[in-house]
Amino acid sequence: MRKYQRIVIGILGILVLGIIGLTVYGLQVYNDTSSTFEHISKPVDRNTKRRSETVNIEKREPFSILLLGIDTGALGRTEQGRSDSMMVVTVNPEKKQSTIVSLDRDIFTQIIGYGTLDKLNHAYAFGGEAMAMDSVENLLDIPIDHYVTINMQGMRDLIDAVGGIEVTNDIDFTLEGVHVPKGKITLNGKTGLAYARMRKEDPEGDIGRQKRQREVATKILKKVMSLDGINNYQKILKAVEKNSKTDLTWDDMLDVAKNYLPAFTTIHQEQLQGEGQMLNDVYYQLLGVNQLLHMQNTLREQLALPQNNQLSQGDEHTQGYVNYQFYDDSAVFSDGEGASE
Repeated sequence: MRKYQRIVIGILGILVLGIIGLTVYGLQVYNDTSSTFEHISKPVDRNTKRRSETVNIEKREPFSILLLGIDTGALGRTEQGRSDSMMVVTVNPEKKQSTIVSLDRDIFTQIIGYGTLDKLNHAYAFGGEAMAMDSVENLLDIPIDHYVTINMQGMRDLIDAVGGIEVTNDIDFTLEGVHVPKGKITLNGKTGLAYARMRKEDPEGDIGRQKRQREVATKILKKVMSLDGINNYQKILKAVEKNSKTDLTWDDMLDVAKNYLPAFTTIHQEQLQGEGQMLNDVYYQLLGVNQLLHMQNTLREQLALPQNNQLSQGDEHTQGYVNYQFYDDSAVFSDGEGASE
């Protein structure tokens, strides 16, 4: 949870704040938000990408963003870290909808630029945002146009900045000394981070955790868009500035605010998860061929790209790995089925 939520906030939250700043607070909020982007905007140098030209946000072209939640910034973790929460967001202004796909951190896949098969979350540890973007792009066969990262401390600070969030917790648990009781409760930054990170006590494991991450992200976003968000905009911007990075510029965000806002009113949620298997005594999630094909085509449709008739594999990065990397799920995955919520 530590991740994508802060990420969704980092992108959608600041987006909304930009509009609010222009219409409610005027020049002061505009300058504050612009200043935040000057600090967090970091271009990424990539060796490979599927678009030959940069997507044109000003012309309302569909685009994608990789949201990375990094396991650093809190609990004494200061190293490079791994992207233990990953989400791909596709935004289509013509359809007036967006799609958010959660990617399991243990997915067994090609790490592009590192010459190996490994867990998907290792791509960030090996090569930062660029390698993570390249590896997800290769896995899903779609262009990854932009990225946003946010660390654990960012999640915590954002929850506090919006005055806490209310949830109905189904599992009474204690994580690293932080107790989160069962029932309808208001989470602050400390308990909210624990709520998003917990997985061992959840019968669904990582899948349950990812559901809670999406819940927290959605509720933070609603708070940001509310009157509370307007009143607390400086705290929100401070939380984002200290703990986030993105290759989106301030001008990009103004274009998104102008041209794409209706696309965020309808958000479809999907989950890409595989079958747990042990390979050389290491736990991985192996993806089914048909499930991955379905997910590729779902995202390609959102980006106005042609559909694939078969799983896109066998290029320079995946040659010879199809039988090893995936499993045949035709017996359990019928055409048209997916992992949507």
